[in-house]
Amino acid sequence: METSPFVLGDDTLDVLFREARSVNAFSDEPVSAEQVREVFELVKLGPTMMNIQPMRLLLVEQGEGRDRLVPHMAEGNRTKAQTAPLVAVVAADTDFHTSMDVHFPHKPGIGDMFAGDDANRYEVARYNTALQTGYFIIGIRAAGLHAGPVGGFDAAGIDGEFFGGTTWRTQLVINIGHPGENPWFDRLPRISADDAVRTV
Repeated sequence: METSPFVLGDDTLDVLFREARSVNAFSDEPVSAEQVREVFELVKLGPTMMNIQPMRLLLVEQGEGRDRLVPHMAEGNRTKAQTAPLVAVVAADTDFHTSMDVHFPHKPGIGDMFAGDDANRYEVARYNTALQTGYFIIGIRAAGLHAGPVGGFDAAGIDGEFFGGTTWRTQLVINIGHPGENPWFDRLPRISADDAVRTV
């Protein structure tokens, strides 16, 4: 019998990957900001380059904040964003370098290497925020919640609406909740290891 390479059980792997899906319709079961804060406290432990941790989250509850967010979503994503119990706007903090003395203390002043190059700093922030976003989605699943990440939105519009005067820049919108009626599409094909993995 072949031994599994995983230290986690099948039930856990099902929750995190095999049976997990991007949700398109949500039930009325609530999700609290505190639940998502607890997810963040776990997933912040995932690695980033030089521990820069640029991901920031704006949690948008039902009400006035949601009414401000929804018009910036692409038309096909508005109903999802309007009806999800909670929406997380994932942003990248382009001034991550100003806290590197705290997060990378064994190299005092290391943040200065990013200070003079705004374009490079944004790319570093964007890439590492993408890493952290992957951890965040898995963390949402680990908490028994479901994530519906969407990419159709006006990032500049969201930045202007919520992040004016800050160094946060919108990267992704993730609807969070529990699946409702007809919550997902058929799973699309995934590439095989034979096609995606090479060994040298």
